[in-house]
Amino acid sequence: MKTKTLSLTRKIQLNIDLPDYEERKAAMAKLYDWQYCCFKASNIIVSHLYVQEMIKEFFYLTEDIQYKLADQKKDENGILNRSRINTTYRVISDRFKGKIPTEILSSLNRNLESAFKKNAPEYWSGERSLQNFKRDNGFPFGPYSMYCFKYDEERNCFCFRLFKIPFCTYLGRDFSDKRVLLHRVLKGETRLRTSQIKLKDGKIFWLAVFDIEQEHYVLKPNVVAEASLSLEYPITVKLGSHRLHIGTKEEFLYRRLAIQAARKRAMAGSVHSRGGHGRKRKLKAVEKFKKKEANYVNQRLHVYSRKLIDFCVKHQAGTLILVNQEAKIEAAQENEFVLRNWNYYELMTKIKYKAEKAGIELVVG
Repeated sequence: MKTKTLSLTRKIQLNIDLPDYEERKAAMAKLYDWQYCCFKASNIIVSHLYVQEMIKEFFYLTEDIQYKLADQKKDENGILNRSRINTTYRVISDRFKGKIPTEILSSLNRNLESAFKKNAPEYWSGERSLQNFKRDNGFPFGPYSMYCFKYDEERNCFCFRLFKIPFCTYLGRDFSDKRVLLHRVLKGETRLRTSQIKLKDGKIFWLAVFDIEQEHYVLKPNVVAEASLSLEYPITVKLGSHRLHIGTKEEFLYRRLAIQAARKRAMAGSVHSRGGHGRKRKLKAVEKFKKKEANYVNQRLHVYSRKLIDFCVKHQAGTLILVNQEAKIEAAQENEFVLRNWNYYELMTKIKYKAEKAGIELVVG
């Protein structure tokens, strides 16, 4: 039986591994140019894919025209002079040839084509708007573009070359599994998939995607755990006579409201802050508290979702049902305080990911 694998993404900071400052500056400028090209290319690709799908709407005045989005050499009704996926690649290749490695454009085209097909039903039903890309979107690359991947014991970091630019990782005090996963890649126990490089505030981040095996637990599909999400108790789960409240309203909100109050005080005091660099300098303290709140909420939701999955694994529950969620969402939308402070979607996302990793079937009721 083939082992089921999952995609696991980890954010790893990178440094350009060059001794000279001018060389590092030139390499960083090149990376920013590639990111900007991908930003423009992404919007072009999505626009072309949408127009191709909407071609049938352009023929509403005639009835005798037959068309098919296929290569005319392979299908007599085809209206393309090449394969469909090659049309968008050729458009961006002609426009950005020589400005960016073609491997990046090829990976970008494949990713957007796959995402467009996945979301197409929601586009046509009006439930989702066409994806729009911003300047800070990263650029993708395949694992075959990485060379000389190795571990440097003296500097305690991992090194590799990407499109002739040498990089080294900066893991700092890593309390997660990033270092373990990278060592497993070196040993051949785990493989990398198409990843991304993202630049932000002068820093380089590698969004590394790993193929990992699904965790194996002794679970019984007929054992069902019922959980509900709310602001009063972030998660309440029961299974037979076993019942568990994960987190409390006071625990979750106490620190969050304290951070919000500190942010309001910083906002009021920003009037008297020293300027010199305009708005960014005056609101520096405000932005700090904004990040603190986001980091705190993210950490707590990780803890809550982990405890929920551990509870299911402990009692061998192969099925997890989230009950009465639609009614609670509607009620939350009517209460501004609950809507502002209850991160329902983020918690759902984390529960879904951890349940899939553990092999637990998740049902939203």
